[in-house]
Amino acid sequence: MLKIALPNKGQLAEPARRMLTEAGYRKSRNARDLVVRDVENEVEFYLLRPKDIATYVASGTLDAGITGRDMLLDSGEQADELLQLGFAPSRFFLAAPMGKYHSLADFAGARVATSYANLLASHFAQADVAAEVVHLDGAVENAVALGVADAIADVVDTGTTLRLAGLETIGDPILSSEAVLIRREGAPTDREVVRFVRRLQGVLTARAYVLMDYDIPSDLVAAACAITPGIESPTVSSLHDTGWAAVRSAVLQSEVHKVMDQLADMGGRGILVTPISACRL
Repeated sequence: MLKIALPNKGQLAEPARRMLTEAGYRKSRNARDLVVRDVENEVEFYLLRPKDIATYVASGTLDAGITGRDMLLDSGEQADELLQLGFAPSRFFLAAPMGKYHSLADFAGARVATSYANLLASHFAQADVAAEVVHLDGAVENAVALGVADAIADVVDTGTTLRLAGLETIGDPILSSEAVLIRREGAPTDREVVRFVRRLQGVLTARAYVLMDYDIPSDLVAAACAITPGIESPTVSSLHDTGWAAVRSAVLQSEVHKVMDQLADMGGRGILVTPISACRL
């Protein structure tokens, strides 16, 4: 039976469970569940601390897992990204009291507090900056005010919490992260894992695309298909009315209204949009 690690808390947990439900897997009935067995799909889901998932997967104890890219890299474990999952985006920044630092080189000799000590230490080492990394678990925004550190490195969303603590981000992000599906480095190809990945890819595609149907004059089919090329190729059928064709194509959800406007402007009619609940490509 396939064994998959899932985050049991934090911003990764609920989106991961929702994605698996959309992929046809059994969801947890109790927030305190440690293991969810989906006998029908031959999968066991283990709910773990997000930062521990890379360790379990890299050891081969579990076949794959969902965690954050930042947590994977900070762990130092030998595991590979199989699939980017498109949720829980974050950026990891250096931050310091306003006006105190201006570039990475300014952090030489500074004490920098973070929950991602290995990731930060690697960043300083690559830049040849001799800074002291102070490891803290949990929120680090108050580390400067409490005298534990001169600066911090933390995940930043809107930056509001930093500003309230009198801090500002310095330079470009150290890392841009999101939820990823990981597997042990060098693990052999496995049919069950391939099927699991394919299901998640189907969810990502279904979320990103809709089906668009429309009627178009036959002499404009080529031009219309250039606007709606689809994932592979549109389906084109002749209508009972001579000189007209029906086209069906997948269109990016983010471009639906722009595409509808373009088709209407060139003479298209009967333009319909249908959500995709599931797919395989």
